[in-house]
Amino acid sequence: MGDSADSNFEIAERIKVSANEAFKTNKFSTAIELYSKAIELNGSNAVYWANRAFAHIKLEEYGSAILDATKVIEIDPKYSKGFYRRGVASLAMGKFKDALKDFQQLKRICPNDPDATKKLKECEKAVQKLRFEEAIAVNHSEKVSVADSIDYESIVVDSKYSGAIIEGEVVTFDFVKKMMDDFKNQIFLHKRYAFQIVLQIRKIMRALPSLVDITVSDGNHFTVCGDVHGQFYDLLTIFELNGLPSEKNPYLFNGDFVDRGSFSLEVILTLFAFKCMCPSAIHLSRGNHESKSMNKIYGFEGEVRSKLNETFVELFSEVFCCLPLAHVINEKIFIVHGGLFSVDGVKLSDIRAIDRFCEPPEEGLMCELLWSDPQSQPGRGPSKRGVGLSFGGDVTKKFLEENNLDLIVRSHEVKDEGYEVEHDGKLITVFSAPNYCDQMGNKGAYIRFNAPEMKPDIHQFSAVPHPDMKPMAYANNFLRMFS
Repeated sequence: MGDSADSNFEIAERIKVSANEAFKTNKFSTAIELYSKAIELNGSNAVYWANRAFAHIKLEEYGSAILDATKVIEIDPKYSKGFYRRGVASLAMGKFKDALKDFQQLKRICPNDPDATKKLKECEKAVQKLRFEEAIAVNHSEKVSVADSIDYESIVVDSKYSGAIIEGEVVTFDFVKKMMDDFKNQIFLHKRYAFQIVLQIRKIMRALPSLVDITVSDGNHFTVCGDVHGQFYDLLTIFELNGLPSEKNPYLFNGDFVDRGSFSLEVILTLFAFKCMCPSAIHLSRGNHESKSMNKIYGFEGEVRSKLNETFVELFSEVFCCLPLAHVINEKIFIVHGGLFSVDGVKLSDIRAIDRFCEPPEEGLMCELLWSDPQSQPGRGPSKRGVGLSFGGDVTKKFLEENNLDLIVRSHEVKDEGYEVEHDGKLITVFSAPNYCDQMGNKGAYIRFNAPEMKPDIHQFSAVPHPDMKPMAYANNFLRMFS
């Protein structure tokens, strides 16, 4: 018996070494699989759990990271990395008060560690700021729209400004092309025209239903893109490969346009400008990162404040609350950022009935549309993110049958190849941010559908160089410390 246990320990240690190597080369999914095997052989080793928690954090699977870190603390309450990992995961989810408790305990375990002291201070600042914001928060029903207070026509454009100009009220193709070229050369748009675009988009989006029906006529095509996450120069690659958005070359961008990447404003203004130019040329779904809580943590809010001003922070928050939650193409293809639901029997009419004009709630249909992920096993399970849920192929099949649909296209997850086909071909994940955060090494992808067959034609592409501005450059200080 003792020899067998010793053998298991030795095998587990060898597996851990392989897992560590996979982690170092950013193969985090592989690392998780290997750490899991080590845990099966020796589940009482806190290091394996802590390392797997770190790999989950890298894949933004914060719910799973918290579970693993909690197990570390149960095994060894004095092992500092358990509190550290759990604190980091809680911070990433915006659970600042939970994170503060862990960093306070980390400080008790490591009283003389300057790094622990620094992280505790940053976390304390974040909690203090949160409490202040909660104290001054205005009731939603009493809040006055910032859009109603903006008079962009009164903003004077300096004669020295050489960037793109909107003549009158109409956003033209020439303007959008000039603006994109300027962005490529790091020349930013004057705030007068930025206001004009975002206010016009607000009006367009407010008029749309929560579930948008799209018709692609026979002989025409339609392109679906996944997360772009502020990677403007990779967005340009999509347009170079597949053509610019137009009435004859329509796109749907499936949420998470912003955050993480440090060119989020360039991305969102480009997509918004195309929508203003021709509403049928581009469709936009809300992602979980089109929200105030995510933007506050992952960089968009800081970027807006740096490149434009505080008024735009509130304006973008308002506009994101107007974005539709899902689309259906030709009554057969359901497109949503996250996934499906914690209950059976949800109909398309239920999605149409969602009052989406708010920050995303932490539960319910809207939350699940934005946050859920597929799983390989049948049924439903807890979310690895800590929000939404995981759903199996049987859930996908039943939802499609009950709503007379053929296929689900969703995004929300990094995939090594830029896409993944799951659930017996009935669900496709598409992700359009190659080499995500300049470290994941993944390809990007987009899906082209040709009518009337509407079979998915998947195209992959690789990341391109961008100016020397690292991802998360505008994120809050405390989050950059842990990334």
